Amino acid sequence: MQQGYLTLQDGQQFKGEASEDWAHPIEGEIVFFTGMTGYQEVITDPSYQGQIVVFTYPLIGNYGINEDDFESEHPQVKGVVMLHCAETASHYKATTSLKDYLHDKGVPFLTNVDTREVTKAIRTGGTRQAALADRPMKPTSTQMTNQIYQVKGTKLTTHSDGDDHIVLIDFGSKHSILHHLLEKGLRVTVVPFTELHAIDELKPDGVVLSNGPGDPKDVAPYLSKIKHVLESFPSLGICLGHQVIALAFGGDTKKLSFGHRGANHPVKDLETGRVFLTSQNHNYVVDEESLAETGLHTYLIHVNDQSLEGLKHDKLPILSAQFHPEANPGPEDAYWLFDDFFKLITAMKGEKAYV
Repeated sequence: MQQGYLTLQDGQQFKGEASEDWAHPIEGEIVFFTGMTGYQEVITDPSYQGQIVVFTYPLIGNYGINEDDFESEHPQVKGVVMLHCAETASHYKATTSLKDYLHDKGVPFLTNVDTREVTKAIRTGGTRQAALADRPMKPTSTQMTNQIYQVKGTKLTTHSDGDDHIVLIDFGSKHSILHHLLEKGLRVTVVPFTELHAIDELKPDGVVLSNGPGDPKDVAPYLSKIKHVLESFPSLGICLGHQVIALAFGGDTKKLSFGHRGANHPVKDLETGRVFLTSQNHNYVVDEESLAETGLHTYLIHVNDQSLEGLKHDKLPILSAQFHPEANPGPEDAYWLFDDFFKLITAMKGEKAYV
């Protein structure tokens, strides 16, 4: 393999072995993911759109790529940085190796890189732009904007024919959120966030606001319509959807230095005192101090940095979570959040709870 270079915005360089046939250098926001598994989900998660992902676990690719764990139809990342990428896919469900998949999809990657040092650099200097190239080359671009418009759906699609109907507002939704809702026997209509006018006509039993990439304020032109939806139907916000709920009611968001990305983030329920592990992927958080006049209150917090992880509305049937309760990849500790959402719907309908 040829030599390749990862160069951060401040000029720090890391040398490694580059994948073959790089057509040209690439640039993107560099982030790190701390999970031991889940690389397939990360690479195809729309929330990583346009980013260069550093995998901190030293061995990536050992179980290959399968046909079940894609979170979108194609890779969303700009590039991948690893210490070691396994040559052999050692799993009965694997259909190809990680290296072959990245080659086939044209995703540049570096191996034999000290990912611990790269991660330290990101934690010290914060998330920023970086470049991958066959030579040392500082990135020229600034922070990405409007990634959400590159990953949203373009039309309404309805799945299954269950009696109970959920609208999934698509800001760049992961496949696993839809799959989890369908496993509950629900009829789900996926609605791009630019087509919110359709929701009133659909008259769903509840609404889920999905994850998505980038700055939640990129959806500012749609916040008044989103607030109307939230005031009309029981709602659950996930990741970016959680942030959008806060913005719709007049709250604010802010960017973390290096974000939360991994499958082992501890979250505390302030109502019960319970602590559970979660899967997370985000740069932005809701500013708790901005919630005073919104009708929203904090009920979940991140144990490590005390950042806001979950909201409830004082009067309306609204829940939100900064983490991913569908847990792909990650622990299943937070599945109960979906059940709490279904209880809100049940209370509105006066029917028995989902099981």
